[in-house]
Amino acid sequence: MLAPIPLSYHGVTLESLTMAHAEGLSEACQDGKLWTIEVTSAPTPDSVIDYIRLAVSMDNRMAFAVIDEASGRVIGSTSYHDILPEAKRLEIGYTWYGKSYWRTHVNTACKLMLLTHAFETLKYQTVGWRTDGENYRSQNAIERLGATKDGVIRGNRVRRDGVIADTVMYSMTADEWPEAKAKLEDKLARYA
Repeated sequence: MLAPIPLSYHGVTLESLTMAHAEGLSEACQDGKLWTIEVTSAPTPDSVIDYIRLAVSMDNRMAFAVIDEASGRVIGSTSYHDILPEAKRLEIGYTWYGKSYWRTHVNTACKLMLLTHAFETLKYQTVGWRTDGENYRSQNAIERLGATKDGVIRGNRVRRDGVIADTVMYSMTADEWPEAKAKLEDKLARYA
């Protein structure tokens, strides 16, 4: 298992998710009523405690609270998951932010921190993502990171509305990271 480490960059901090973040996460998921969006992993305001308990109990997941440094507010969550130390592969997911932070610098800053840590500090070889087959906003965001679409796993999960859904898989390798990093840094600089 990876050791928890706080990461901070461009006004955003990622810190290990704990019960101390429950109230902030509850407020963040109400920003846009995220639990009503079937293709997102955001909890309901009333299920935040269970969400945190599950996230921190998973052996192959390292969950983070996303903090806006300017306000000190919890604005969402993201995770490393499906961590495979022997294969030097992990995935980034369970990512959601309050709606007022969509299409801001936050996702770019978070992904830049997580990818830099995965490839440069942990020396992992592959980082993956997965998203709902109908979550086109997420698919576009993952593609903007420079990830390659690996394929679609058909009918492999059930959404909270009971619909059997497809999963779209993406990945990036350590060899692809330097070019992707330069593009992400350039994109983040344009937010300043």
